[in-house]
Amino acid sequence: MSAARPITTLRAIAVTATLPLLLTACGYGSEAKKDDAKTSAAPAADAKKLSASEVRIGYFPNLTHATALVGLQEGLIAKELGATAIKPQSFNAGPSEIEALNGGSLDIGFIGPSPSINGYVKSKGSNLRIISGSASGGVKLVVNPDKIKTLDDLKGKKIATPQKGNTQDVAFLNWIAEKGWTVDPESGKGDVSVVRTDNKVTPDAFKQGSIDGAWVPEPTASKLVTDGGSVLLDETDLWPDKKFVITNVIVSQKFLKEHPDVVEAVLRGTVKTNEWINANPDKAKASANAKLEADGGKPLDAKVIDPAWKSILVTDDPLATTLKTESDWAVKAKLIEQPDLAGIYDLTLLNKVLKAAGKPEVSDAGLGAK
Repeated sequence: MSAARPITTLRAIAVTATLPLLLTACGYGSEAKKDDAKTSAAPAADAKKLSASEVRIGYFPNLTHATALVGLQEGLIAKELGATAIKPQSFNAGPSEIEALNGGSLDIGFIGPSPSINGYVKSKGSNLRIISGSASGGVKLVVNPDKIKTLDDLKGKKIATPQKGNTQDVAFLNWIAEKGWTVDPESGKGDVSVVRTDNKVTPDAFKQGSIDGAWVPEPTASKLVTDGGSVLLDETDLWPDKKFVITNVIVSQKFLKEHPDVVEAVLRGTVKTNEWINANPDKAKASANAKLEADGGKPLDAKVIDPAWKSILVTDDPLATTLKTESDWAVKAKLIEQPDLAGIYDLTLLNKVLKAAGKPEVSDAGLGAK
């Protein structure tokens, strides 16, 4: 039961975020900043009033957060909120966004599956709920084609992942194990040398030859291709139905309880944003890049954003079974103990919005709030 439709006719695919417990996020730092753009402007005086005067929404300035980028840039979320003002905050790492949510300075956030799990487990299920999906895909294995021509050639090579225990790191460790090779998950040493490297420096490491390839999310993967790399494997091809969660929408349980009408309005905005993205892929790509420029001062080059955009799928479906699989892989790699994920989802309002829009409801894979 998926409400997802591809951004283009090409298949979809990561971000980043890290897997539970002990694990940290894969972003480009840890600072949060408030967005003073038009999205935080006061609403019209005659706009419909909801139960909260404002809602604080967090997101990453990454393409895998396309729903947030486009929804804020085009005012599609603000339109549904009426007199409730949006206070956007951009984050560069999962832990800082979870900290803001848990600390009461953030109400709703776009974030990867791993920090979602981490935040939920650390709070013993008391602080957040996943209320919607947002994106799938965007992860690729890019290699130096002079050194690596087949998957078997990876043995003995140095391959980067964003961080120990992050979503891509765990996926790569699982892939290695399924090949029958061994790697120590703590040190990264073994039949393949797994080199934990921040996405900000991975392109330079690749150009300098200190790594032979990388299992990374977009846009890092496409940046490596522009530097002479070759895509050897698209992680999408490893998943049933070619889908796996890379970005969720989460909410503070306190805010959900006190302001369900505001949460529902935000979800109407995200559902309409995803629909608009799929109907207008080129305009949406330009909109996302404009928001990235507004947030970071520099847009992505066309040689990077064009292939990266094609590999990402925006989706209302949280793809709950894939989140559970990602958690199981981390347990299998002995990076975490088995977490209790019962109650991590509350898709009640999302399914209400989807039903009203004539779209199919989505599943929590038995991990919903009771």
